[in-house]
Amino acid sequence: MQRQDTQDAPLFGEEDENNQTKRSKMSGRFVVCMVTIILLLSCDFWTVKNVSGRLLVGLRWWNQVDENGKSHWVFESKKTGSKNITSSAESRVFWLGLLVCPIFWILFVFSTVFSFNIKWLVVVILGLVLQWANLYGYVRCKVGGKSNLRNMAKNYLGVQILKRAMTQPESL
Repeated sequence: MQRQDTQDAPLFGEEDENNQTKRSKMSGRFVVCMVTIILLLSCDFWTVKNVSGRLLVGLRWWNQVDENGKSHWVFESKKTGSKNITSSAESRVFWLGLLVCPIFWILFVFSTVFSFNIKWLVVVILGLVLQWANLYGYVRCKVGGKSNLRNMAKNYLGVQILKRAMTQPESL
């Protein structure tokens, strides 16, 4: 007497082999996706840092290591007297992209954490770090490499408060 349902049901141990095959295909796809995304993020970082910033806004930054092994960050901007070949629209697109991308990566970090997709957290944090590094580097180039960003913000706020105080009519 033969059971009819034995052909449909996996035999003892077969379900483990099928699950392992599915898992290995899934993990293989994850690794391929992860490596591809990391390579694309690296290409984007390099392009924005070395090409787009120089051509669109006349700024560049890099790290130099001296003979003593000490790291020095260099922030450069195009001289004001040099020929300006960039348009204001290109500059706005560059700065908008530079500001919006880290915001998206922050949203991706929260999305990854709250959806418990922890395996993607490495990729998302890498994307955030690379975008943040470009943003920081170009802001330092724009305001001057030697100046402190905190002091610049304080000075800006002080000037704005002073302007408002001077333009408001005195009430008696």
